[in-house]
Amino acid sequence: MRSRTAFNRFLLLLVGLLALVAPAVTAPLASADPADPVAPTAIRLEGAKNFRDIGGYETSDGRTVRSGIVYRANKLSSLTDADLAKLTAANVTLDVDLRNMWERRDDPDRLPEGVRYQVADVVSFEHGIAFHEFVPLTLGRALIDAAVNGSSDIGQSIGYPFMATYRGADVAFRDLLTAIADNTDGATVYHCSAGKDRTGWGTAVLLSLLGVPKATVYQDFLASNTFLGRDDAVEKSWLDAAFAQVDRLYGGVDNYVRKGLGVDQQTIDTLRARLLV
Repeated sequence: MRSRTAFNRFLLLLVGLLALVAPAVTAPLASADPADPVAPTAIRLEGAKNFRDIGGYETSDGRTVRSGIVYRANKLSSLTDADLAKLTAANVTLDVDLRNMWERRDDPDRLPEGVRYQVADVVSFEHGIAFHEFVPLTLGRALIDAAVNGSSDIGQSIGYPFMATYRGADVAFRDLLTAIADNTDGATVYHCSAGKDRTGWGTAVLLSLLGVPKATVYQDFLASNTFLGRDDAVEKSWLDAAFAQVDRLYGGVDNYVRKGLGVDQQTIDTLRARLLV
């Protein structure tokens, strides 16, 4: 499938770069039924089936993630005129694109007039080729975990922990969180191609930072299977691998956000103040 091929292209690049990589670099920087999802989805888009509000989830301390502020999605290149009108009505003012240069070139976003567009390329080499762990170690562990867990897609099993250890991904997810915090004049939508892998991990990080219980984070992640109409769109073991990598390197999501992504406390406070009620 095209979206899976696009995501795995990065994995092939990583494997090809193993011989060039120096030792590890440490650089700061629900229900799955769309009719009754864990987080209520007020907007459905014909041209982006995996578009949904990340709001509505309860946190561990009894608060709720505010709806109508942040949306996750798959690619926005096929939006209809009716879809554009819905985004305008929802006051979406910022679109953050997590896709690589080939995906952006082949399927450019279609957006309402006036919506700002920002790239946060998760697989970019713009910031160099650096990792927070010796690459063969990450790769070997991922392959073993995939075999033990019976993963249906080895590439995905490899890709998820690399999203937590690759320097370029750090920059992209930092930029995503910062963009959401800074966008005070409307709602933000962010997306990749299928809205399930890069978008899935970004959402898992954001919801975890807001204090949403891990079980709910997994429900949101796995809901892509229903929204995309595929049983194999995502697997629990893939998200397990990313969280495990974060725990190994940082001891938890909060430290990952601060030390790995380089998000400052003011941005974290802004996200929590704006998104929690």
